[in-house]
Amino acid sequence: MSYALKQIRLLLLDVDGVMTDGGIIYDGNGLETKVFNVKDGHGIKMLQRAGIQVGIITGRTSAVVDIRARELGIDLLYQGALRKLESYEDIKCRTGLNDHQIAYMGDDVIDVPVMRRVGFSAAPADALPEALAAAGYVSTRAGGKGAVREVCDLILKGVGAWDEVTARYEL
Repeated sequence: MSYALKQIRLLLLDVDGVMTDGGIIYDGNGLETKVFNVKDGHGIKMLQRAGIQVGIITGRTSAVVDIRARELGIDLLYQGALRKLESYEDIKCRTGLNDHQIAYMGDDVIDVPVMRRVGFSAAPADALPEALAAAGYVSTRAGGKGAVREVCDLILKGVGAWDEVTARYEL
């Protein structure tokens, strides 16, 4: 696993069930709300400071995801991606990266085709069995509960950037 992590230059994430706990809340006006984990967001920012890109491929379309992606500085955003491999191939063309340089975290059957292609695949602890079986790494945390942060930290350590990125915190 350490060799695979050392090659990573891009982390791609699903949203519902990975960046969130999978719950969707609608208010009385039909506006959608999602809860994102601030620790996951900080992990994403640390990856970016280490020069590792982060992108999102999600099957649903949500204004809330647009806002979160903007807040985190994520430009690789694919919503309404029901065939995630198509979005994945487009990302490879846009970035010039190869499969072995890309990590993906997913939690459901829609994610499995991409999980099977990338250099490093991960799933939250509460992912569906098919995603767990396709994952090279299963986090100890559930989706929306720090699973993304766990993978971000793992990648930072794997590429040798942990000490540099956390030096500002005087650990």
